[in-house]
Amino acid sequence: MSTPSPLHVIGGGLAGSEAAWQIAQAGIPVILHEMRPEHSTEAHKTDSLAELVCSNSFRSDDAASNAVGVLHAEMRAGGSVIMACADRHQVPAGGALAVDRDGFAAAVTEALTSHGLISIARGEVPDLPPEDWGSSIIATGPLTSPALAQAILDLTGETALAFFDAIAPIVHKDSIDFDVAWFQSRYDKPGPGGTGADYINCPLDREQYFAFVESLIQGDKTEFKEWEASTPYFDGCLPIEVMAARGVETLRHGPMKPVGLTNAHKPDEKAYAVVQLRQDNALGSLYNMVGFQTKLKHGEQSRVFRTIPGLERAEFARLGGLHRNTFLNSPKLLDDQFRLKLAPHLRFAGQITGVEGYVESAATGLLAGRFAAAERLGQILAGPPATTAHGALLAHITGGHLAIEDGPGPRSFQPMNVNFGLFPDVEVPRLEGKRLRGKEKSVARKHAMSRRALADFDRWLQGEAQEQSHHAALQAVALS
Repeated sequence: MSTPSPLHVIGGGLAGSEAAWQIAQAGIPVILHEMRPEHSTEAHKTDSLAELVCSNSFRSDDAASNAVGVLHAEMRAGGSVIMACADRHQVPAGGALAVDRDGFAAAVTEALTSHGLISIARGEVPDLPPEDWGSSIIATGPLTSPALAQAILDLTGETALAFFDAIAPIVHKDSIDFDVAWFQSRYDKPGPGGTGADYINCPLDREQYFAFVESLIQGDKTEFKEWEASTPYFDGCLPIEVMAARGVETLRHGPMKPVGLTNAHKPDEKAYAVVQLRQDNALGSLYNMVGFQTKLKHGEQSRVFRTIPGLERAEFARLGGLHRNTFLNSPKLLDDQFRLKLAPHLRFAGQITGVEGYVESAATGLLAGRFAAAERLGQILAGPPATTAHGALLAHITGGHLAIEDGPGPRSFQPMNVNFGLFPDVEVPRLEGKRLRGKEKSVARKHAMSRRALADFDRWLQGEAQEQSHHAALQAVALS
């Protein structure tokens, strides 16, 4: 049996790395193009594949009642290299799956470079893939190079939407005052590799909190260029000072909420607000400020964040920053296999499709890789059902959203994290014959959606395996 010609994947981030892995695991050679280190971005610091440029958290790992936890479980079932490396390099983070960012990226890089069917091509792809490449996957992420982005826009005739994504600061643990701060996860909840006391907590009383909010609002911020002025933020990753400007109590009900925490130094005093820091590396020497992505200038960050009790002498391994993201009007431009309708030999994956989040980006890479591999083998692979986390994301990106067609108004398609609102509803079982209401009903619905999703995804994987086995048998007969 002859070896299929290689597929090309452009972009060595989470989505591109996962797509390349899935293609190679299907027995098809793949060339993964990554422009770093020849050309870097304002957000990247290394030349590693799958480098994490923002948080080090893959968010909740609860596959029973959280949609992103369901996505984790589905990806593990699908042989995801991203999840395998994340699991090997997890650091304590309560109920979340957080990773040592350097160890994780190194593991992904090693897995791909050592795979016999994957070749890494370093250097920028400044234009659309040439025709002689055949089918290709563009997974260049939110920081697609200007030249390639313009080529995509020229082909589609679209004006790409854009939003800003902000990066949170990272603090050296030994510079934190533990006479003030303490370790505790919210509600003492343990997570993967955790103990239930995985976050560093810095308490603020009412006066300190209001002074802090005022400092955020008044602090000197990054000035935008003219072309950036109308670029919106993604609501799931708002700069801390933007949240503060929305109302003085906003932060207390967001990243600074004190609920579920008890001050180990003053157990009888309830903190008015709390700043949490999460472990960022395996050594436990670095902690990132949870939810503290910011567009404050670096000097202002040091000044303002050192007013937080426990961080008065904080030393920062990295200060926060801001970068511009772009994504396609995918419901209009892409089909249900992530192919560009105008040029079906081009697939897209990752944040450029309009998903938000590390795991969601990798999940689209998993699907795009499997779709491309099946196509190269002469198979037709239907996407997973919308009852699964992967299928719900696919449906939202490629048709489940009511996109506004060309006209005078703005388009409404926006980046989306996986959530149960994207899943078809499910009948909630009664408890001992009684109809559930309120919170009990909400929890039961999530559990039912999770069980259905995992069962349906497993059936989808089994059906895919049977199709591959049948196709291989037909090829063997044809060659005999």
